[in-house]
Amino acid sequence: MPRPPFMPGMPPMMPMRRPDSSDDRHVLAKHADIYPKEEELGAIQKIVSNTEKALKMVEKKEDGPPRMLKGVMRVGILAKGLLLRGDTSVQLVVLCGDKPTRTLLDRVADNLPKQLAVVAPEDKYDIQRVVEEAALVVQNIGDQRISVNVTLTSPIMREQLLHEGDSQVTAAKDPPDVLDKQKCLDALAALRHAKWFQARANGLQSCVMVIRILRDLCQRVPTWGPLNSWQAMELMCEKVIASAGQHLSPGDALRRVFEALASGLLLPGSPGLLDPCEKDPVDAASSLSAQEREDITASAQHALRLIAFRQIHKVLGMDPIPPPKFQRGGRFTRKRRRDNSSGEGNDSEGELDGGDGKKDKKEDGEESKMEMDKETK
Repeated sequence: MPRPPFMPGMPPMMPMRRPDSSDDRHVLAKHADIYPKEEELGAIQKIVSNTEKALKMVEKKEDGPPRMLKGVMRVGILAKGLLLRGDTSVQLVVLCGDKPTRTLLDRVADNLPKQLAVVAPEDKYDIQRVVEEAALVVQNIGDQRISVNVTLTSPIMREQLLHEGDSQVTAAKDPPDVLDKQKCLDALAALRHAKWFQARANGLQSCVMVIRILRDLCQRVPTWGPLNSWQAMELMCEKVIASAGQHLSPGDALRRVFEALASGLLLPGSPGLLDPCEKDPVDAASSLSAQEREDITASAQHALRLIAFRQIHKVLGMDPIPPPKFQRGGRFTRKRRRDNSSGEGNDSEGELDGGDGKKDKKEDGEESKMEMDKETK
């Protein structure tokens, strides 16, 4: 009976998972150290939830059919899930049906304490008006102070940008106490950034973890401080990690980001990063000066050298993690003989104890070699 040209074989085996490297273990340990505690997350969730409920009640209490408050949205690190241990400030955005004014801000600030007392009668909150920021600040009164910045904005503010020729006409129709236009536009941009992040970065393996690590780096090292913004950090991490074309471990993803920065991604004349949330081409790193770009690039090159020499703990600002103990069952494991009938067992034990002196010489040689290595380093 003739055989078929190709015999059906076994289905392809799934690739074995690579054991965590030293870089992976350091990144995971650092991430666990900077991740907020359950008490912090619970306190933030409580004040945010109470503020959202109170704002919705203020919206329902408004007189007249056309409601000025259309909805409450989470933005910033709260919406993206990028909170770090010690973060005590989060952001909300209130969408208005018309351009927000000082009168509307005062009305919301006057009604919000009453609704908060209904939503959370056991808690006490302090509310402040910040007119120059087009916002309110809700802060709890207690040991752990957390503040919620509530910014008022309207999509109408952005629509005016499409009609630059009619700017004088629209400005004439604006109320005299309209809130700061740029702050309202920044709030709308924060909404677009949050939606983009949830769609592109949240599902990307290791991306959120690497961004948290970089946020911590920006807080610890002044050179990296200017990078702690949407335009530069989050967009860069998503582009660099997604371009790998495969799943990256936390250590590999962090090293790839440093490689991109060290290669001059932010330097003038490089391709740069375009903001995907803007219709017109906008450089996402436009807020960085030329000196700041050079400093970040040089620091990334130094960090990459440290990682190459197994000193990632210095980059992360932590103590080195000792390597895991050698586990039995490996390739070069050897079992000691227990049968002493021929006397070979005693000889083997004597060799392990240094009976013939050969092992002691070898150990002395290895120790001197390590000392020389240390001196050369």
